[in-house]
Amino acid sequence: MFNFDHPFYRPLWRRIAITGFCLVWAVFEFAQGAPVWAMIFAGLGALTGYHFFVAKKGD
Repeated sequence: MFNFDHPFYRPLWRRIAITGFCLVWAVFEFAQGAPVWAMIFAGLGALTGYHFFVAKKGD
């Protein structure tokens, strides 16, 4: 679904910004009383965080 090896994601600040935005938006949605959207964005934040910072590259 996502190509996490794309050159667009090479700069560290972009990876941090994308992951951080998803997680902050999840908190915002939860605070607004929308737990379904909060879980969706928390899942996206966890997915991007895992692929950007934890998973090993296949180099």
